[in-house]
This record gives sequence, C-alpha cells and structure tokens, in this order.
Amino acid sequence: MALIQRTLARLSPLSLAAAVVLGGTMGVTMSAQAKTLICVWDVAGKTGDVYASATDYALAMQKNGADIDLKSYVDERVAIEDFRAGQCDGVIATAFRTRQFNMVAGSLDSIGSTTVIKNGKVDIDASYEVVRKVIQVFSDPKAGKLMVEGNYEVGGIFPLGAAYPIVRDRKINSVEALSGKKIAAFDYDKAQGVMIQRIGAQPVSVDVTNIGPKFNNGFVDMVTLPAVAFKPFELYKGIGTTGGIGRFPIMIPTVQVILNKTKFPEGFGEKSRQYWLSQFDRALGIIQTAEKGIPTKMWDELPAESIPKYVLMFRESRIEIAKQGLYNKQGLNIIKRARCSINPTDAECATKTEID
Repeated sequence: MALIQRTLARLSPLSLAAAVVLGGTMGVTMSAQAKTLICVWDVAGKTGDVYASATDYALAMQKNGADIDLKSYVDERVAIEDFRAGQCDGVIATAFRTRQFNMVAGSLDSIGSTTVIKNGKVDIDASYEVVRKVIQVFSDPKAGKLMVEGNYEVGGIFPLGAAYPIVRDRKINSVEALSGKKIAAFDYDKAQGVMIQRIGAQPVSVDVTNIGPKFNNGFVDMVTLPAVAFKPFELYKGIGTTGGIGRFPIMIPTVQVILNKTKFPEGFGEKSRQYWLSQFDRALGIIQTAEKGIPTKMWDELPAESIPKYVLMFRESRIEIAKQGLYNKQGLNIIKRARCSINPTDAECATKTEID
C-alpha cells in the first residue's frame, strides 16, 4: 500500500488524471467482457434447433463485447423463473412466456395477427413475410425504445413456425364444430382461454411438459402447435387414423430473446436484434423441414366456407383481448400495418389501425 502511495505522489496532476481515466476505461472494458449467462429453453434440450441457434448466437456476439455462456432448460417455466430471480442475464423462450417482459414484442404471437388470406385461401409464404416485416421493424434503431421495458430489452425474435389446429377427429373442422370441445390452452397465456371460451369450447390448462400426453391420451380434443412439435410430442399418437392437422395457422408463434440490459455492453441489444433478423431464413428452413416431415395424409384442408368465419373470429377476438389488456394495442397496430403492406387489397386495410 505504501509503495502505491509513493508512486501516486510522484505523478504529475496530468499523469494522475490520465491514470484515473485509463483505470476507468479498463474497468469498463473488463465489465463489458465479463461472462454473461443466458438461459435457453428448448423442448429437446441441448440437441434441439433452438439451443443450436443460441450456440451460434453466443459465438457471433463475441465481436460485440459479450462473452456468453448458455444454460439449457427443457422446462420453460423454470428458465423464466431463473431469469426473473437474476440467476441468468438473459433468457430465450416462447413469446407466451416472455410477453411479461415486453408487451409490444409479445403481440406478435397474437391470434391470427400474421395470417394472410388471398383468394379465399391461406397464403403461408405471405404470412411469414408479415412476421419478417414486423421483426424488421422491431430491429430498426428507430424502434429501440419500444424494445425496452425497465431493465428488460428484447434481444431478438425468430419464428417457431405456424401453429395449426391438430384434432383427434377430422369432423372438428369448423367454428360450429368446436363448440363444447376440450381445447388445450397454455395456463400462462390468458388470451388463449378467452379465445376458446368465446367460441363456446372448454379450455383445458396445459404447459409444454404435458400438452403432448394430454392430447395423445384423449384428455383434450384439440391442440394448437407448430410442426416442430410433431415428433418431440409424438402427436401422431393422438391423431391416429381419425384425426388430422388443419392447414390454417391460428398464429405464428415466436421465440424471443430477453436481456437484462444492465448486464450487457451499451448498444448490445440493437446488435443482438439485428443478428436474429439475419437468422430468419435459417429458422424458416427448420420450419419447412419439420412440416415436410409430417405424413401428407395427416394434413387436412379446411372447408373454404369456414375460412372467412375464422378470420373474422380471430380479428374480433384480438380486439376484445386487447381491450382486456392481454394484448398490446400499439403492437397490434404495427402488425396490421405489416399485414397491409404485404396484402394491401384486403378489406381491413381501408382503416389504418386495428384498435384505437
């Protein structure tokens, strides 16, 4: 200690100031390069596509001053709880779970908001372009403030794949046929329960750990899941010879990256969002591979006359759910602008906003 004091005493005021500045700069650099931990949910654990994507992300972000470690979770609830408790500096999970940290970004996973109908049929390619467009908007520096709520910042979004109605009986193929049926609803997404009750069906509480068994064992008549869940959840058991998968996406759920912005270098969130935007086509390839892996005989086209009813039902439900505070109004309006930029001739595009 005495040696340090004698050394400082010999420094001129200018040299002393330089030493302080240098020391401060070194402190910032060391802080920026300190290891951060991101909790990663993937139903397949470390062997899944989400975890593999997160591994590449961690490597890519090194050039932006972040030294990231990953922790794998197969139970999404635990991953979120660990993040909230400060045991992780970031979390990668479905928007159903991460909506609590950013309602605007979470609106992307609202019922029917990204589905595009052209000539009476679902245009799935156009629907994914709506998702891409919204992610582009959220990744733009101008939208930076929308991606931050308190210390939480959205660090990226990528699609998990269109979620289709999967039924144990193909006769359940219209709004009317759903009345009285038992439909799986994630217990942490209140919007799903509102939607199901609205059509006169019965919501049955599930989570990612039991949704497959409940469907396969007949405790529910219908689940809404993307193709990437088909094999891990063994849904072919529940579909059997009488069930099917309707080619009408209820929504296109996403996986979102949420960061504790105080644990990352300044400006990291924006670079992170742009990285995940660059991975959109990779995610789309994984989705398309999963859909092609489902036997053709299991797919079922909905009756053409049912489609307008579903579209209207989804739109009315979104508005009602937003009025209850479960969807973010600003987020829904941003998504509508994206839909109308992709499909400008739709009648809904006569008005600028979905909800005031």
